[in-house]
Order: sequence, then C-alpha cells, then structure tokens
Amino acid sequence: MNIPSRLRPIVSSLVLCAALGGGAAFAAGEEVMMYKDPNCGCCTKWADHMRANGFTVKEIHSRDMGAVKREAGVPQAAASCHTAWVGGYVVEGHVPAADVKRLLAQKPKVAGIAAPGMPMGSPGMEGPYPADKYDVVSFDAEGRTRVFAKH
Repeated sequence: MNIPSRLRPIVSSLVLCAALGGGAAFAAGEEVMMYKDPNCGCCTKWADHMRANGFTVKEIHSRDMGAVKREAGVPQAAASCHTAWVGGYVVEGHVPAADVKRLLAQKPKVAGIAAPGMPMGSPGMEGPYPADKYDVVSFDAEGRTRVFAKH
C-alpha cells in the first residue's frame, strides 16, 4: 500500500492496535485520518457521518489533494473529493460507514475502497435530489478496481 511517509508511523500504530485488539473487527472510536480541501463542506458532512457510526475522525486540510491521492495510490477513475486512512486502508470519497466496517471486518487484500465521484445520496451528499445508484469499489496497488458494494 502506498501510504505517505508522514502517515506511516500513525498507520503502523493503527495496524498494531488492531492486531493486538483480540481479533475485534471494528473497535469503537477507530481513527480515520481524512485529508480534505479546507473549503469542502460535503467532506465535513462525511466525517460527521463516520463519527455518528462510531469512528473518531481527524480532519486534515490540504490544498493539494491531487498529491494526497497520488501518494495514497488512488486510481484516477476512483477519485472523489477527500481521501482517508483507516485500519491500514485508503478510503476515498463518500463511502458509507457500513462499507468501511465491512472492509475492516473482512480485511481483504486490497489497498482501499472508494465511492468514485460524488454520488448524490451518499453520506455527506444527501440533499433534495433523488439519490443516485452507485458502487463502492475496492482497488489494489496496481489500480485495478472491483465492485465492493452496490447502493
């Protein structure tokens, strides 16, 4: 997995904590490190969704999200507005908390999961418009994607 060097100690600690946690698939308060543009409101709404579902979210502002995504290994076709790390995985965009919990429980051999684009009705993108049907995809270090969940 392509984790930025400044995050490796944090991610290593999270992985170690998960490994020592008695096999628990999801520990309440699991930390999410989310990079977002400082002016993005939908990203903050996604963070609130994650908090409401038991995660602890640290929001980190970045004016160069392209660099964050490149360092994280997010395939261009899977890109969205914010990039996060949780449990050693990359979570890109408006992925529902239930999918993140499933990722952490199943521990597939992938680099991460993504909700490409900004689908209406996804967490943080709720509004007066009808919800889009969308896929959450997993991706590997080579950028190959596969459907992880349908919404």
